[in-house]
Amino acid sequence: MKKMTLIATGDAFITRRFPEGGYEGFEQVRDVISQYDVKFSNLEMTFHNEEGYPAAFSGGTWAMADPRTLDDMRSFGFNLFNTANNHSCDYSHGGVLATIRNLEERDMIFAGTGKNLSEASKPCYLETKNGRVAMIAVSSSFHESGMAGGQSAELIGRPGLNPLRYETIYHVTEENYKKAEELAALTKINATMERSVKNGYKNPPASGTLPFGTYKFVLDEKDWIESVPFPADMERVEKEIIEAKKQADIVLVSFHGHETDGEDTTVPSMFLETFSRRCVDAGADAVIGHGPHELRGIEIYHGAPIFYSLGNFLFETETVEKQPYDAYINKKMPLDTKVGAYMDARSKNGTAGYGVLPEIWLSVMAGWTMEDGHLTEIKLYPISLGMTEKRPQKGVPVLTGDENVLSYLAELSKPYGTEMEIKDGVGTIRL
Repeated sequence: MKKMTLIATGDAFITRRFPEGGYEGFEQVRDVISQYDVKFSNLEMTFHNEEGYPAAFSGGTWAMADPRTLDDMRSFGFNLFNTANNHSCDYSHGGVLATIRNLEERDMIFAGTGKNLSEASKPCYLETKNGRVAMIAVSSSFHESGMAGGQSAELIGRPGLNPLRYETIYHVTEENYKKAEELAALTKINATMERSVKNGYKNPPASGTLPFGTYKFVLDEKDWIESVPFPADMERVEKEIIEAKKQADIVLVSFHGHETDGEDTTVPSMFLETFSRRCVDAGADAVIGHGPHELRGIEIYHGAPIFYSLGNFLFETETVEKQPYDAYINKKMPLDTKVGAYMDARSKNGTAGYGVLPEIWLSVMAGWTMEDGHLTEIKLYPISLGMTEKRPQKGVPVLTGDENVLSYLAELSKPYGTEMEIKDGVGTIRL
């Protein structure tokens, strides 16, 4: 394989059209992206004209944009897209299928959603002058109603996203285990499960394991939290990677995951680390993470880059055009409330939420080079999304050369043994 260059960005929550010729700073971002063969972004949005019913559960904001905003995304030069995330099914099955149709009409190459589980799980393929690239995409952050369903001998499958489910196990000392037992007995939280065991429908829990509703406590010598990928989902992804490795020169995996096992949102859950490393073990050449709307560390695992989160690339949540009944009812607001007033109330007039968190509005674009199938270096380009801009202007990326952002990312990456050189406003990781 020839030399291959790739660049990836984080979440693109786009709700506004670009002005003719692009916004101020657009050209500089586009010019960096255009230097690379493979250009990836996460489409954290549904693209249609009210062609799906608003779902009972959303990813936070019911995300729907004019399909023409896809043309604005393409104007950056992107040629590879993820569609599996916690907003994929904000407008139910109709929104999923309409988004797919609008992508396909524009010949946009994407993975992560489909009209059934088989389609949502399969790799997409991008042809470049320097080689063929495959990508598999999953999301661990979603409501269960958004999962794509498989086909049976009798019935068609269900539109949705490619799921990465997981289990969290709470290891606790004997003292805390007894407290959990006492609380379970007091609240009768396990009554349904215990009745099923008594009637022979379920097996009793293993010794030293305490179900607590949907949670699981395990007796251990110390208190700690373990999270593991759901075996069926992990194995499905591994099989797709193995197949893609036979059909492409480079295999990428994209995951959308907000989860953390503790209070520090910059640290990914254990299951996301396990998932990413197992993907590399199965043959993936890079794993691209996004989801928590902020940066997480970079790991080089067996010569492959794992970006645990590339933060935001576009973040225009407050200028979404419409919100459904559920949004206003959830906030106890009149149904004739307009979106602008709704956003004012949700953000407490710009004093709370994502709008006042600097880490949400600073990010990087990550570009890397592969020669003969091996990673040689990673370049990191800091961007800002304009936290201090007014609502109609904020949320679009501009290059900054901000070395403080690079130093921050370098610190997040240190636990993985990753070292970064910072010079002239660009970070470099060399192998």
